[in-house]
Amino acid sequence: MTTATATPAADEGGLKRGWITISIMLATIMQALDTTIANVALPNMKGSMSATEEQISWVLTSYIVAAAIATPLTGFLSGRLGRRRLFIVSVIGFTLASVLCGIAANLEEIVLFRLLQGIFGAGLVPLSQAVLLDTYPKEKHGSAMAMWGMGVMVGPILGPTLGGYLTEYLNWRWVFFINLPFGILSLLGILAFVPETERMKRRFDLFGFALLGIAIGALQLLLDRGQSEDWFSSLEIQIETAVAACAFLMFLVHMFTHREPFVEPGLFRDRNLATGLVFIFIVGIILLATLSLLPPFLQNLMNYPVIMTGLVLAPRGLGSMFSMMLVGRLVNRVDIRLLILTGLILITASLFEMANFNTEVSVLRLVVTGIVQGMGLGLVFVPLSTITFATLQPRYRTEATAMFSLMRNIGSSIGISVMVTLVARNTQINHATLGEYLNPFRPAFDALTLPGGIARDSTTGLSLLNDMVTAQAGAISYLNDFRLMAWVTLASIPLLLVFRSPKQSKTTG
Repeated sequence: MTTATATPAADEGGLKRGWITISIMLATIMQALDTTIANVALPNMKGSMSATEEQISWVLTSYIVAAAIATPLTGFLSGRLGRRRLFIVSVIGFTLASVLCGIAANLEEIVLFRLLQGIFGAGLVPLSQAVLLDTYPKEKHGSAMAMWGMGVMVGPILGPTLGGYLTEYLNWRWVFFINLPFGILSLLGILAFVPETERMKRRFDLFGFALLGIAIGALQLLLDRGQSEDWFSSLEIQIETAVAACAFLMFLVHMFTHREPFVEPGLFRDRNLATGLVFIFIVGIILLATLSLLPPFLQNLMNYPVIMTGLVLAPRGLGSMFSMMLVGRLVNRVDIRLLILTGLILITASLFEMANFNTEVSVLRLVVTGIVQGMGLGLVFVPLSTITFATLQPRYRTEATAMFSLMRNIGSSIGISVMVTLVARNTQINHATLGEYLNPFRPAFDALTLPGGIARDSTTGLSLLNDMVTAQAGAISYLNDFRLMAWVTLASIPLLLVFRSPKQSKTTG
């Protein structure tokens, strides 16, 4: 009789966990898609809104800055309102803001609604991670993080493909309307299955939050606008750098001296969490910086159309999904640090391979390299999400997942900003260097023939030569960026020695 009654209870618990997982994963995918899906539609938005290149960039900037500032609030609001209630508010707000973005009539409206989208969407990823860690027993955290990782990692990878398809065959507004079914289904699932957490009476440290918010906001603004404003030659960038540095230093002093600071210092005493935050910062650089470089490389230098670019990049997501499903089964059987090491080696190998591309690289080589890199990212992301929280006290969980998401986002912003700047600067340098070889005193120049028999010294011939030099200069710059990211990934490997494995912590604790 005992066996007969225990099985339905276990089945019911497993079924409820399944519905909780589906509900929160819908919210995670919805938010993760929005980090990249709108990028593809920007040229169409620019024409529809009659905006300049700089003006339309605020559609991305407003979302990024708002989400970055609001992310650290997740831990406090979850404790004050309850995690379930905050999740519901976030899903409703994000979905409504998405619809408003889709029906926006002018640039001011869409920037405002993207701001709201960033504020409400900031907590979706850390909340979903915290819910999964609480829903599943500790021995199944690896499998839970594998499912969560699929949404977080695959969303940004598939975003350009889905965004390109919706923009090409429907309208740019559908990159926002697509969130409506995800939001409704997620909301219904959360209302039905996600349990509420205990609410804590914790005083809100307004000064601490203001300092952190100012620091993050100023950092995001200088990273987003640095290239267009020519970095530190611009007074705006100088002011934003000074504000970010001063606000962050004041925040650190305040955090360690205030009785009830906005971010508890005890959070960072956990060695695994502190190391994991550094690691996810590096993963953020590699994941979105690579995704920001490949589309212009394929479209501008290899003349790929938007749809073809999306199709070439899509297998990267399949590689991530495959490795995440695999690692979900291995994470309790193999040392987590070994899985992360394998992933880092795959990422490094793929980036060094990309550093050997040229403007005639085959589609097969692009796809295979993408799959290898996607597998590497999956092998890093899931075990990293597991080992980072393996030794952390449960009361810090929501606040820690918010920091985890924040560091990933800051890493992504810094990675994109630095890599795009290096491409722009190095293209000019490479153009000048290559141009030195194009003179009539070199035998190779005499042997050079242009398509259609165009004379080299004609206006058309000189223009064509300049285009060829610019394309090659740009290609070299992209390849140098890939090589730099490979070395950054390789340099992060020694950090694995700092982690304590969950088994180690059990035996010592």
